[in-house]
Amino acid sequence: MSVLYVDADACPVKEEAEHVATRHKVPMKLVSNGGLRMSRNPLVEVVIVPDGPDIADMWIADRAKRGDVVVTGDIPLAAKTVASGARTLSHAGEAFTQANIGPRLAQRDLMADLRAADPFRQGGGRAFSKADRARFLDALEREIRAALREAGT
Repeated sequence: MSVLYVDADACPVKEEAEHVATRHKVPMKLVSNGGLRMSRNPLVEVVIVPDGPDIADMWIADRAKRGDVVVTGDIPLAAKTVASGARTLSHAGEAFTQANIGPRLAQRDLMADLRAADPFRQGGGRAFSKADRARFLDALEREIRAALREAGT
């Protein structure tokens, strides 16, 4: 059976993910180190992991497998889940794949180096838009359907 794992810390699309998971009757695990409200939805499990760097990421990486879907904005976690065969999406609906995860890791490392070298080069990027939310919903719908076919359900 497919499972939808959501790296829930700072995730702007938890509600959208829950709607898609519910429509397809896919269990969903919201993984965080705290601060989440429990859901009344029987398909949604809120998993609270101990506080610490990357603990939620490690929890997801240890469990995600082929036939599952992962939602994360964390590129190193995406690399691990792609390697395990899980379908992996960003919050904006970008699919992470074997073909693009290497360049995305390199870009992430380059940007971290640039920010470290220039303390004035800080920035949060652009705001999360309605178009991002719509793109995510469309992408998650496609990935859930593909994962269910892979899992044979």
